[in-house]
Amino acid sequence: MDIAALSSVMSQASLQQQVSLSVANKTMEHSEASSEGLIKMMEQSVNPHLGSNIDVKG
Repeated sequence: MDIAALSSVMSQASLQQQVSLSVANKTMEHSEASSEGLIKMMEQSVNPHLGSNIDVKG
């Protein structure tokens, strides 16, 4: 394999690795945002009795 072809193959491998890392980072960011939303929902459900009674006197 000549030097030009080797350089091209190495460049392509480097690009594939960068794309793979970028996709993994985006996936981690999305998972983190989803887990934060889930945690907020769970924190709100700590007091399940709130909102269960309606005052209809008037």
